[in-house]
Amino acid sequence: MQIKALKIFCDVVCRRSFSRAAEDNGVTQSAASQAVQHLEERLGVKLIDRSRRPLVLTPAGRLYYEGCRKIVQEYLALEDRTRNGVNEVAGVVRVAAIYSVGFSHMKRLVERFGVESPRAQVRIQYEHPRRVHELVESDQVDLGLVSYPRSTRTIQARRWREEPMVVVCGPFDPLAARGAIQLERLDGLAMVGFDHDLPIRRAIDRVFGSRGLHVEYAAEFDNIETVKRAIEAGTGPGLLPEPTVRREVAAGTLVALPLADEKLVRPLGIICRRGKVLGKTAQRFMELLDAAARPEPSDHSGRELSTVG
Repeated sequence: MQIKALKIFCDVVCRRSFSRAAEDNGVTQSAASQAVQHLEERLGVKLIDRSRRPLVLTPAGRLYYEGCRKIVQEYLALEDRTRNGVNEVAGVVRVAAIYSVGFSHMKRLVERFGVESPRAQVRIQYEHPRRVHELVESDQVDLGLVSYPRSTRTIQARRWREEPMVVVCGPFDPLAARGAIQLERLDGLAMVGFDHDLPIRRAIDRVFGSRGLHVEYAAEFDNIETVKRAIEAGTGPGLLPEPTVRREVAAGTLVALPLADEKLVRPLGIICRRGKVLGKTAQRFMELLDAAARPEPSDHSGRELSTVG
């Protein structure tokens, strides 16, 4: 009885919409609204302030939601374990990933997971880092894959892997004739970079600042794919994680130059909502991610590109 209504209520809160929660649960919007209304009548309190858009919880609703969320998660995890038995994995794991992690790693991992667990499915959506955190916090996905992972009051983060940073330029750029390159060689150059509010941009700026270097940004973007396209177009060089440019380097459209005097890495991590109970399918996918986290070759190992905020 109640579990279905509790799940609908939790989904309304997460999705901040009766219509989207109804769609998630295969019911009409009217049925979703009635389910929440019946909970309110039973409790004798209002859980959701329907006069505001998007919907917001009342104080009683916030208290009730935190308890319901845990109950629903534990029940769904129990159903998952019971339905799938001891060894078989079936069901869906929902993952949100920043663009560069998805394009660099996810395709082969999802294919491998499909071979190992043919009855399971991975649903991945690629988003801006801020949106990945929002989806994890609101329980719309099971796991998030981000760079510079940080634990917060609502997010539990764990390190996954590290990627060496390299200087990337077009094949006709004067830098392309060099082998390894010193970071000082970038001083005063016009480069292609990331938007200033991204963790990777703040980290790169801190490294340049610590070395007393100054660069001009000819163009700034919010994702690695667009940065690569601008470098290919001759806008200028950039500093990028090496795995994200392997395809272009192999095709000859980009050149990757290791740093000769500074070994920097971009940390990647897995995040989930603090206290979330993962189902068996999500747990198994997490195990696959851990197994795939191989150390980078020793000649690339180095200090992390740190960031603040």
